[in-house]
Amino acid sequence: MIRVGFGIDVHKFAENRDLWIGGVKIPYELGLLGHSDADVLIHAICDALLGAANLRDIGYQFPDTSDEFLNIDSKILLHRTAELIKEKGYAIGNIDATVAAQAPKLNPHIPSMQQVMASILDIDPDCLSIKATTTEKLGFEGRKEGITAYATVLINKE
Repeated sequence: MIRVGFGIDVHKFAENRDLWIGGVKIPYELGLLGHSDADVLIHAICDALLGAANLRDIGYQFPDTSDEFLNIDSKILLHRTAELIKEKGYAIGNIDATVAAQAPKLNPHIPSMQQVMASILDIDPDCLSIKATTTEKLGFEGRKEGITAYATVLINKE
């Protein structure tokens, strides 16, 4: 059985926070605000994977009302999501993700993001496509108020 999932996540910029995207610390003067480390890309991918396996969403599995997840490294959430997918009998086919941010420039960091997340998910980096785009200075991303990430995944019943 083949299933498809879609995920989206949005976080606004905040001072005195590190910027984590795709499991990689990105040099920038602002970070993203969130209960965890606010890794917008990992969160979108987790939502897509959970949705594809009919396991609800990241907020259900890892609630932002729980102290257990306060300031947690999102790579841990990605690993736990992969375990949930596997427990339900699914394997990841591929992931296609897009990050919308006017700043900072993310393209130089994409190979590192692919390596980090592919390692956590135990998949070939070639199965994890990450794209970065701007919004041509439109919307909250264009005004440099925050970042949005979108992810589509394909999973297969093992």
